[in-house]
Amino acid sequence: MSHLGTILTASLALYAFVTAVFLISENRRPQSTLAWMLAFFVAPGIGVLIYLLFGRNRKAFSKQSKLLRQDLEANARPLLSPVLSRQDKEIARLEGESASRRRLMKLVRDNSDSVLTTRNHVRIQQDATTFYPSLIEDMKTARRSIHLQYFIWGADRFTKRLKEILIAKAIEGVEVRLLYDPLGSYFHLNRAYIRELQAAGVKMAPTSPLYRLHTISYRNHRKITVIDGTIGYTGGMNIGKEHLDGGRGFESWRDTQLRIVGEGAGVLQAVFIVDWHNAARENLFSDAYFPMDATEPADNDMPVQILTSGPDSRWAAIRQLYASMITTAQRHVFLQSPYFIPDATIAEALRTAALAGVDVRVMLSAQPSGNRLPDWAGNTYIADIVAAGVRVFLYRKGYLHAKTISIDSEICSIGSANIDIRSFSINYELNAVLYSKRLATELEQDFERDLAHCTEFDAAEYENRNVVARFRDSVARLLSPLL
Repeated sequence: MSHLGTILTASLALYAFVTAVFLISENRRPQSTLAWMLAFFVAPGIGVLIYLLFGRNRKAFSKQSKLLRQDLEANARPLLSPVLSRQDKEIARLEGESASRRRLMKLVRDNSDSVLTTRNHVRIQQDATTFYPSLIEDMKTARRSIHLQYFIWGADRFTKRLKEILIAKAIEGVEVRLLYDPLGSYFHLNRAYIRELQAAGVKMAPTSPLYRLHTISYRNHRKITVIDGTIGYTGGMNIGKEHLDGGRGFESWRDTQLRIVGEGAGVLQAVFIVDWHNAARENLFSDAYFPMDATEPADNDMPVQILTSGPDSRWAAIRQLYASMITTAQRHVFLQSPYFIPDATIAEALRTAALAGVDVRVMLSAQPSGNRLPDWAGNTYIADIVAAGVRVFLYRKGYLHAKTISIDSEICSIGSANIDIRSFSINYELNAVLYSKRLATELEQDFERDLAHCTEFDAAEYENRNVVARFRDSVARLLSPLL
């Protein structure tokens, strides 16, 4: 028994040494390194499993990251040459309009190789009652291709109608491809729905197989539609009837989407094609999917940058976007998100802006979508920023799912990223940055109208809550990176 004890002690010591060296060598933030070391030591087997599922950084995706870069640089860039040839001229013209534009354009261009597109007509679509009819009409007019990518695609009364449209277009000879996240769609999509689409000629694939347990936590949360390479949609909305009727437990569903006609749709096409290549191993990089000569401006020239981020990204591009917008703001910041679990960068940016006299308003969903842990953890972060002067409003007319930010009625962003650590570091996300006073003002006016359905977070009331409830929130906060 003494020999067994010695062997066990030596094994644990070796395990502790090897894991400590490994974690320290990753050069994470000290708090993160110490937290993972604690997890490894307290729960040796479980800690390693959790790390493999949730904790790895971009080095774990080095091969995939290389593949993504090769696809974009060797294939997409030549096809986007009409846009790229005007980059310097357009950026110089737009940079001169304001210092905040100049700084943000350079950041987005450098941290995600984001192309600045200008020949666009953009429309903000608030809620599915506007988005879905518009999407259906555009799909019906498709002549060459319909590309769809969503975190959740449901099989319900509404999507049955979409299925019929997609099948009809495929029979006409239109190329129809649909990417869905298998985990996000797990309880929404069924095999019969998939088989019926595939039998009609619709190509359908999951973004990554669930049997790859080592990547199961790294979900593709993007929402993209591209029709004929010239009409694009992106934003916060998935595809399912809950966006129309509120779903289980909600009076309604409040969300925001963008319709982009022009060059921006070509960039969305490039993002889709990269994700499709990685999921289905089909190379679609050809002129047929990038009719850039047909993307002349419609009503106006709207500057748009599309940026992406994911666990294999070199930079946390969308987190940097939010941090830069918040710290650049001179007058006000309006932000919407269903969840609020910020990392230290975003939390400090919000506090700093508020303490500097900027009017910072954050709107969150008052009702949880099912899992209560994000809301419990979020309470602790809300209390932190409210103490610095940030005003937080809880939306109560249904479920708020919009992911938007607008600053100073000059620049705004709409996309798929929530204000949480998962969206900034773990998920594959996509946001569009709009350099438009008109659209930023429109988005802020929608924000003001939403305030009529909100109550403001009361810090004093929260401090007076039951001590057990507040301790529960603090425990939930420990799980923030996983939520």
